[in-house]
Amino acid sequence: METVGRFLNEPIQTPGGLQWDLMALYRGVRDGLREAFRVAPDIASIGIDSWAVDYALLRGDRMLGTPFHYRDERTAAGVEAVHDVESFEELYRRNGLQFLPFNTLYQLACEQGVTDTADAMLLVPDLFAWLLTGEKVAERTNASTTGLLDVTTKEWDLELAEKLGLPTRIFPKLVDPGETIGDLLPSVAKELGGSAPVVAVGSHDTASAVVAVPMKADRAAYISCGTWGLVGVETREPVLTDAAREHNFTNEGGAFGRTRFLHNVMGLWLLSETIREWERTSGEKIDLPALLAEAAAVSGEVGVFDANDPVFMPPGDMPGRIAEWLAAHGQPVPQTRAEFARSIVESLAEAFAGAVRTAGELSGIPVETIHIVGGGSLNELLCQRTADRAGVAVEAGPVEATAIGNLLVQGRAAGFVEGELDEMREAVAAAFPPKRYAPA
Repeated sequence: METVGRFLNEPIQTPGGLQWDLMALYRGVRDGLREAFRVAPDIASIGIDSWAVDYALLRGDRMLGTPFHYRDERTAAGVEAVHDVESFEELYRRNGLQFLPFNTLYQLACEQGVTDTADAMLLVPDLFAWLLTGEKVAERTNASTTGLLDVTTKEWDLELAEKLGLPTRIFPKLVDPGETIGDLLPSVAKELGGSAPVVAVGSHDTASAVVAVPMKADRAAYISCGTWGLVGVETREPVLTDAAREHNFTNEGGAFGRTRFLHNVMGLWLLSETIREWERTSGEKIDLPALLAEAAAVSGEVGVFDANDPVFMPPGDMPGRIAEWLAAHGQPVPQTRAEFARSIVESLAEAFAGAVRTAGELSGIPVETIHIVGGGSLNELLCQRTADRAGVAVEAGPVEATAIGNLLVQGRAAGFVEGELDEMREAVAAAFPPKRYAPA
C-alpha cells in the first residue's frame, strides 16, 4: 500500500445547518486520483468508501442543495415524524437497526417537499461514484444503514418508504461489493490523466474495515475505532431478537453476505473534540502522544462517564459537558488535561468492554479475542485498558483496515486476490501482524 493523497474533511456551519463541504471533498478525490494515475498509470480499478447515513438528493444531474451532516440538529423532528407512523419495535423488525437519531430515514423525514421534487437519493460514496462515472446506484452494505433496506431480503423496503411519504423513485438500483459501477466519464478521465472502472466495495467504511479484521469470526469481536467505535461481531444472519433491540444493537450489511452485528459507541470523537476545544480556547497545539503518555501516568481515581450519552454527540465544548456529566453523577471531575484524557480513555474502554460482552451474549459467539482496527489501534492506553476491563486479550491493527478491506474487495473482483474471506483475513494478519495486549 502506498498513500498518494490525503485531504481534510471539515464540515461548515451554514444558516441552514451543519453541512458537508462536498466540493472540497470532491476536489481532494480528484487531486488524489490524478496523483495515483501519475504514480501508477495501469490502475485496475477504483473503490470508494466513506461514512454512512448522509446523502444528497438529485433531480436529473443536479444536486438539490448541499448534503447535511448527521450531527445537524434537524434530525430530532424527523425522529418524531417517523415514530408517529411506525413504532421503533416495528422498524427494528423491518430494518434491524439500532436507534440512532441521524439514521437516513429520520433525515429524509425532514426533507418533505424536497424529496417530492427529487428523482434520486445517493449516499455519500455513491454520490462520488456518480460524479466520477455518471452512474446512479446504491451499494448494499451502506444502504443497510439507511433504515430503508429490508434486513431479511436485502432489498429496498418500498412499502415502508410509501408509509413515510417518501417517493419510491428516489431509491436507485442496488449493487453488491465486487460489482462494476462504471468507467470514468471521458471528461473526468481526461482531467485525471487515466481511466479505470469504479468497482463497488463495502462502501460504508466499517464494512470495508471488517473485511480486513484479521480475526476468526466464530470466536472474536471487533472494534473499528475512529470517530466512532463500532463494536460487534460478524454473523451469518441478522439477530432480530427483542433482547438485541432492547440493547440497541444494529444489523448492518457486510461484504460477502455477512452481517455486522454491532453497537455504535461515541468513539475517539470524545477525545478529538476535547482537544479541538482546548486548542480553540488556548491557541496552542496539543501534542496527542504526549497527552496520552501523561494520561497513562495518572495514578489517582478518575471519573468514568457514559460514552453513549447523546449529550456528547454535538460539536462544541466537550470538556465542559464531560465535567458537568461527572459532577451530576457524583464522579470525580478532572482537573488537568491529562486527567480529562484518562477519563475519556477509561470511559471508552468501559463502553467497549460492555458492548463486546453484550455482542457475545446476544449472538451466541464466544469472544476469546477483541480486534481493534483503525486509528484507535495506535492508542496503546486505550487498547490495554479495553483488554483490562473486558478481561479478554486485545489484538491491535491494522491501522488502515478500511483501505485494506476496500483494496481486497477490488483485488478479488479483478482476480488478483483468491480465496474466501477467511483466507483474505489470514493474508492481512501475515502482512500486518497485530500487536497483542493481555488483560492485567
